[in-house]
Amino acid sequence: MTTPLLVTGLPRSGTSWTGKMLAAGGELVYVNEPLNPLPRPGRSPGVLNADVTHRFQYISADDDEVWLRAFTDTVALRYRFLAELRRNRAPYDLARMVRYGTAFTFGRLTGRRALLDDPFALFSAGWFAGRLGCRVVVLLRDPVAFTGSWQRLGWTVYFHELLEQPRLVRDHPRVEELRALVGSQDRLAKAAALWRVAAAVAADLAARHPAILLVRYEDLAADPLAGFRRLYDWAGLAWTPRAESRVTRACTAPASRPGGFAWHGLSRTAYRPMDSRRALAEARARLTPDEARRVMELAYS
Repeated sequence: MTTPLLVTGLPRSGTSWTGKMLAAGGELVYVNEPLNPLPRPGRSPGVLNADVTHRFQYISADDDEVWLRAFTDTVALRYRFLAELRRNRAPYDLARMVRYGTAFTFGRLTGRRALLDDPFALFSAGWFAGRLGCRVVVLLRDPVAFTGSWQRLGWTVYFHELLEQPRLVRDHPRVEELRALVGSQDRLAKAAALWRVAAAVAADLAARHPAILLVRYEDLAADPLAGFRRLYDWAGLAWTPRAESRVTRACTAPASRPGGFAWHGLSRTAYRPMDSRRALAEARARLTPDEARRVMELAYS
């Protein structure tokens, strides 16, 4: 089976963790955030030979020649060494090229499948399923935990990056709800609104595409062995003793150092081993009770 996988969902919804756990069995080549518009992990033409211009870049079948060609190479594990060297030549970039170039080449020669971990592909998940032939896992996280994570990191979202993509707004009209918050400094309200719209879009996409599966992050974190075993089966992966052992170790690790978020390694992923049940219990405590109530009202309004 050569069907590629995509793991997506809003940033801080557990995509890196889920992707790494799916790759734990050794059948997949993990590709981190090819649609990230920022360099490292994004802006790597060796991995994806196309120019990303927006966060949540929208891709549809209307005008996808460049994207289809680029992603066909990516999921076929064809690394573009010359394209990478033309753009990126710093020592870190060269080390990343060796890592990805080796992983792609070895993976292709040994019949492995590509796994794309990319939260920025969320609104384009229908294209990945229908046009690229991916099986897509969409992670949905509790809105209070999601918003609390963004608040703790000081993150915000600039809605013009979504609203300035006409085809995205056309195909996902719920995105128009975000226009009222353009320019707002209320980070909590913006995060909750993004969650509300993204959850609605994800549900609509899953209803229209059998290859898209919605998965609650909290369900995986509460019982990772059972949850990932089901995901392995759905994705056509073998649940081997190696996979079970790696998932067990990665999901029962002691708490990491304070802060809980950092980019790691040449693939620039935020994943770190964790005690998933403990992390689940702590996630909602990042907002005050009043803030949590407000988020729930905004998320489900």
